[in-house]
Amino acid sequence: MPKDPRHELGQLGEALACRELTRRGYEVVAQRHRTRFGEIDIIARHGDATVFVEVKTRDGERFGDGAAAVTPWKQRRIASMALDYIARNRLFDRPCRFDVVAIDVSSDPPRIDVYTNAFDTPAAS
Repeated sequence: MPKDPRHELGQLGEALACRELTRRGYEVVAQRHRTRFGEIDIIARHGDATVFVEVKTRDGERFGDGAAAVTPWKQRRIASMALDYIARNRLFDRPCRFDVVAIDVSSDPPRIDVYTNAFDTPAAS
């Protein structure tokens, strides 16, 4: 079965994101954490905070910046997955935040932008 280039690009992006986050002092706790709502790309600790990281990897800017792809709908899904993780792991007393890592692999070296506190917990709708 041939490999899906988008899947391979996503895996490359997650590996680059983990390396960059580690370089910035994050401790990666989990990758591709599955919940009933979907999958969280990376869960990390940064200081006292639990950080839920969405990784968007692009090969050029044909489809825009990766960070722009984290729409309000996607933010709500990520928040639902985060709440599930917090509840299951009893992390109610720990602050949390949502970061986005946008990666463009069309340049050498790849361009990696980390957006800390990229969005607040969106209101449910």
